Amino acid sequence: MALTRTPRASWIEEGLRALGVGGPDAVRIEKLAQALGVTKGGFYWHFDGRPALLEEMLDAWERLVIDEAIERVESEGGDERAKLRRLFALASSGGDLWKIELAIRDWARRDKAVAKRLRRLDNRRMEYMRSLFAAFCPDEDEVEVRCLLILSAWIGNNFLAADHGARSRADVLEMAVERLLA
Repeated sequence: MALTRTPRASWIEEGLRALGVGGPDAVRIEKLAQALGVTKGGFYWHFDGRPALLEEMLDAWERLVIDEAIERVESEGGDERAKLRRLFALASSGGDLWKIELAIRDWARRDKAVAKRLRRLDNRRMEYMRSLFAAFCPDEDEVEVRCLLILSAWIGNNFLAADHGARSRADVLEMAVERLLA
């Protein structure tokens, strides 16, 4: 009889889900095994321990929100403004992804290695946006300001509790993006 092992990716996905719900302290091998309906022994077929899982979770997160996002935006073609619109729409459609983003940002406040990784991730986001904005905005200072504003709007939007009169938050964000793309 062949032994069926829980795939490595399942442990990583469940770890990211737990991270989004309860932060890094919620990523516990016993709880992940329980959520996956397996014994924790299977965990050790794939990982040397919890630190190895956490590292691979961060690797997977970076691939998803940077590499795969850029690949998706680029694969649909169009000019740089269209790509920026798609990038912002993709980033804003997160749901569970946003919960993970917030958990990683909070974790980075307490862990220098995670902070270093988050800096690299945000720098990669800025580099990609700079390449797009530079195609229609020749002023380097203006490019930098637009990149900062769009990234700040995306991150900060989730911390604001303000109302916008008859407008929805989504409408106001769309107007902000359009002004930055003008």
